[in-house]
Amino acid sequence: MEILNVENLIFKYPKCDTPVIDDVSFSIDEGEFVVLCGPTGSGKSTLLRNLKPEITPLGERTGNINISSRVGYVCQNPKQQAVTDKVWHELAFGLENLNMPVDEMRIRVAEMASYFGIESWFDKRVEELSGGQLQMLNLASVMVMNPDVLILDEPSSQLDPMAASEFFTTLKKLNDDFSLTIIIAEHRLEELIPCCNRLMVLKGGKLILNGSPEEVLNRIGSEEEIFDALPSAYRLFKSLPDNIARNFTQSGKTPVTIREGRELLRGICRPKSDYDNRSAGDPGEKKEKLPALEFKDVSFRFSKEASDALKDMSFTIYTGEIFCFLGGNGSGKTTALNVAAGLLKPYEGTVRVFGKKLKEYKDQSLYNKNLSMLPQDVQTIFLHNTVREELESRNAMKSLEFIPFDGEALFEKHPYDLSGGEQQLLALAIVLATDPKIILLDEPTKGLDAYRKKKLAEILRKLKETGITIVMVTHDAAFAAECADRCALLFRGSMTSIGPTTKFLYGNTFYTTPVCRMSRGIIEGAVTIEGLKAIIESNTEQNGTK
Repeated sequence: MEILNVENLIFKYPKCDTPVIDDVSFSIDEGEFVVLCGPTGSGKSTLLRNLKPEITPLGERTGNINISSRVGYVCQNPKQQAVTDKVWHELAFGLENLNMPVDEMRIRVAEMASYFGIESWFDKRVEELSGGQLQMLNLASVMVMNPDVLILDEPSSQLDPMAASEFFTTLKKLNDDFSLTIIIAEHRLEELIPCCNRLMVLKGGKLILNGSPEEVLNRIGSEEEIFDALPSAYRLFKSLPDNIARNFTQSGKTPVTIREGRELLRGICRPKSDYDNRSAGDPGEKKEKLPALEFKDVSFRFSKEASDALKDMSFTIYTGEIFCFLGGNGSGKTTALNVAAGLLKPYEGTVRVFGKKLKEYKDQSLYNKNLSMLPQDVQTIFLHNTVREELESRNAMKSLEFIPFDGEALFEKHPYDLSGGEQQLLALAIVLATDPKIILLDEPTKGLDAYRKKKLAEILRKLKETGITIVMVTHDAAFAAECADRCALLFRGSMTSIGPTTKFLYGNTFYTTPVCRMSRGIIEGAVTIEGLKAIIESNTEQNGTK
């Protein structure tokens, strides 16, 4: 039964001549699990917001949208959706606004808390929750209203890999258990594509592909921007010679899961012992360089009564190095970055920038062509009403030579009207304009599609070649694999491991890449598709086989 229908939808933001949504038509049946994907700025968020009248953006709209059901909505930023102080308040808030009888409300809240595993933190304050818990609470708070259609706009953008995986598993369970219709826009497609039964691709505001995952995947060429976001098993499959691909697909399946990728590798690879156990290039070899940022026995807590957010943390990051912090939500990554930026003061230990203690930098001299930071919430650095004003007032136009940002098409937009990925790129352009020697980046890939992540990795490598030191917090292990020299894993405010990127990622089970999980035990030392292909090709040539 059809539950949603969109006909010839066109949408323009105020003062913009170019449609963000350009003549889009589709219908969705009850119980479908639909994944909406596409490049940064393709119109995904705008389309989803048009499907829920209460949050439709200001602008000019033509066409028809027919939804014969209750619609729930989960947004990108978990903190923006929470409106109360306590977890149980958040669950009850929507029902209270409906004047639901107290007894019925209690039953509904109790059921939902049990289903989502919220009981152990039911009485906590919302501000105490990790990012994963907060996003799960947002989902539960929407589901307690019994929607027929659930719309989600990049809900995993601020979640660590394990929290994101748990969140996606919960969505699949809701779809299976209740035939809940789900429409989700995401850049993380590795786990979602195997779950969905419909894949829709937006590009430049147009719906260019719409069908089953297999139908759509087979129509996406490797030259398309979205190709790099597709599951690793499928990208490896598409890179193989046709005869190998045909042999694998005789059973009629296209590999999209890690398990299917391992089957594919076993079918094309010789035994593991025949391969050199080596990495296909690792930028982690450190030459003799001067220290850029040093932590020595640094401890920090947010209040005297609170436990330590950082505990006896010590490390050295060198000039011209790209260094990545990974770890779960609440592990201390952003706190460490804020301490490095001088925004938080440790109660114990020493922080040095280029050999000089932070407290010795007077009158904002730390930020005068020394250090600059891109915060997690990039909207906090926007000061003007248009993108053009932001760039011109910060002398940041020159930064567009490095940033994959379609400035001309977006110049007259308000920065808040940009997509999440476009806001990230604009903020990075502003940061680069300060000409820093050290750049601190807090989740710089948030909201970026795979194509622009790849471009961003290239930019960071070029900046590194000029001697700039880059310290980055990220949940994206695949992005770290593309550009980082070294990585460190934080857990409860302590650094549990640190090392060259390939060795670090290959030694982890969860904080690693899909390629590593797919190839481990079959081909050693690969953490990227390019690295995996290079090892296969290298050993094939050495053994004189094709």
